[in-house]
Amino acid sequence: MAIRGNAYDHSVGIFEFPSLRRVLATTLGEPCPGYPYPQEWLDQLKTWSRHNIAFGSRPGVLWIGTPAGTLVEVDIATRQSVEHAVLSGSGTSALAATATGALLMAGSAGELVLLSEPAATARSHAVHRDVARAAAHEFMRTATEVPDGDAEPDTHLVVTDGTRVWDADALATVNETDATDPTWLRIQAAVNEVR
Repeated sequence: MAIRGNAYDHSVGIFEFPSLRRVLATTLGEPCPGYPYPQEWLDQLKTWSRHNIAFGSRPGVLWIGTPAGTLVEVDIATRQSVEHAVLSGSGTSALAATATGALLMAGSAGELVLLSEPAATARSHAVHRDVARAAAHEFMRTATEVPDGDAEPDTHLVVTDGTRVWDADALATVNETDATDPTWLRIQAAVNEVR
């Protein structure tokens, strides 16, 4: 599962499902330099689309559209990436996968491009489908719904940064973080430090 963030940085977090263990986290563009934000950084921040990631038909590959109009192919297991020149002179405004696994890329100058990934074997699609189905069944078997009308729905949530599960006591006392921690955890640590 990939989650696209845009608070202070344009980020992508990739998590295993159903464990939600983080397997990859990266920042798109330059990381946040801190407040006060330089105008050059703010201008660069605005060039990134918030709708620029998609999984295609090949398992373990995430696609990222850039402000330069390139399409970045990220192999999650090897953490290797390859850039593909797609749009010339305009940036990515949106990226999505079709039901058949093709990629649909929209450009900021009004282009719409339908892209096919290199073909995967029928066997690899069947294995991927079976693994995904098993993960979904396991998730449904172990998950429970938050009861309607619960006065404290937060007590049902599992708060995680992808490597550690945070209970309420730990969150109330955390006061040290580093640049690789998620923004929500860094903010919580700053609030705790002020208290």
